[in-house]
Formats: sequence, C-alpha cells, structure tokens
Amino acid sequence: MHPETPFHDALLTFGSASLSYRPITPDDWPFFLSLQRDDNVMRFVADPRTDAQRMQDFAARLPPWTPQSTRWLCLLIRETHSGLPVGVTGFVMRGDGIAEVGFLLSSAFQGRGYGYESLRAVCRLAFETCGLRRLVATVTSGNIASKKTLEKAGFIQEGTLRESYYLGGRWHDDWLFGLLARDYLPESEF
Repeated sequence: MHPETPFHDALLTFGSASLSYRPITPDDWPFFLSLQRDDNVMRFVADPRTDAQRMQDFAARLPPWTPQSTRWLCLLIRETHSGLPVGVTGFVMRGDGIAEVGFLLSSAFQGRGYGYESLRAVCRLAFETCGLRRLVATVTSGNIASKKTLEKAGFIQEGTLRESYYLGGRWHDDWLFGLLARDYLPESEF
C-alpha cells in the first residue's frame, strides 16, 4: 500500500475459499482464552500463563490496526459454512517493509488445511493490500505442522537459531522462514 493511500479498517475484513477474517473484538475473549488454555495449541508457543497475562495480550490486540502499528494485527478466523471460530492469525510489522506472521488454530480445526488457507490469505493481505516486501516466521523446532504449512505456502527455511527459545523448562532451536513479495504467487498461479 502506498504510504499516502488511506487505510480503512474494512480492508481487514475479507474471506477465502472456506474461511472469513476480521479484526478481533472484545466479544472474542472467550475463544481467545480457550486457544491460550489449550496445551495442544500452545505447546510450541508459550509456557502456561495466568488468565490476567492472557487478558493483557488480548487487550493489546484490540485497538484499531494500521500499517504503521507496532503491535500485532490479530484477525479472527471463522469457518464460513458453520460460522464457528477456527483460530487467529495476523502479523506484526518489523520495519523496512517486513512483517512477522503468526497463527493459532483450535485443536478441533487442525488437520483440515485451514492453517494453509489462512496463511495464504494473510500473505495476500500483506503483499497485495499493505504492499509489504517480505514476510518472516519463527517456528519452535519440533513444530512440524507449522513448518509444513509455511513451506506449502511458499516460505523458505532460511536458518536455525540454536537454543534460542526457552520453553517447557529447556532451550529449543528456532527455525526461521521467509517469503519475498516477488516470490509470492497469488492463488490463481499457485
């Protein structure tokens, strides 16, 4: 997006083949909390935290987001045909046209291809709507599902940070992924 182009919150409400996306609202707190409390969802993300800490993270994602924001864009993912919440996705700007992507899917919706579909939708938003030049992702070693999802969406593993992330009482490697705008293929070409 050209810096002089007005940014409208409506650009953050969109859809893909099976899913719809919109910024989270205060009404999404129970679902966000359920994701954060699910050990299967969080096992590669964070150690258990208090609900007060989780509420702080949630509240930090509520103010309106613009491409100049320094906080996470957090979009609720809904299954279109059922209307049920599937997970959250989004990105945080890292400067110089770069953003870090992330996603969490409810255990009930894992293994259905929704991670890939939602990641492709976020790539489209980042590259085509926001005009970013590069997306990055950091994955805790062992998270094979996220690794495969990123690679399927065109991300390349660019490196490993050895013993970089402390989780579950021990140090883990982080896998680093990147996707350049020039390597991004819209759905019609993928």
